[in-house]
Amino acid sequence: MLKHGILGLINYHEMTGYEIMQAFRDSLNFFWKAQTSQIYRELQTLEKEKWVEKTFVPQQGKPDKNIYSITEEGRCELLRWLSDGDLGINPRTPILMKVFFMGERSREDNIRYFKELEAYCKMFLKSLEAVPAQIGAYSAFLHAGEKALYWGMTVEYGRRNMQMCMEWAQHCMEQLEGVESEK
Repeated sequence: MLKHGILGLINYHEMTGYEIMQAFRDSLNFFWKAQTSQIYRELQTLEKEKWVEKTFVPQQGKPDKNIYSITEEGRCELLRWLSDGDLGINPRTPILMKVFFMGERSREDNIRYFKELEAYCKMFLKSLEAVPAQIGAYSAFLHAGEKALYWGMTVEYGRRNMQMCMEWAQHCMEQLEGVESEK
């Protein structure tokens, strides 16, 4: 999936590895984590697949750089992936696996877990506040037009997901505190 994220970014505009890393950090990183080393490793794979081309650019007084651009084969792969029929819904949810077995821990520890989860979601929601401005800046820079609409949809999904998670954590805490008061 990371390779398709990188292809998608390069499809908008040719970029250096560093620029890809920055664009990833400012956009995809909100829902897909990747280390710098993973991004550079994927770029090598994309180059071997002939989905990107690398142009070496020597520079005076600065390190030389490589600029990556998507090839026609890479664009075809990106469109194939976007059209493959996989809705991208993953029924594997690590948080639910963990919560399912939380009966093995103390109620107090579990209430603390849900408080931490709620706090994390609030923090994540706060981090999303700056994203619309970033979308506007990237959209203007790339002349993205309607494509920016989909970037906003992605942010809205993340916002709603974090809101739901906060409400669910609150509900779980209320249930656990209710059990406590029944004793």
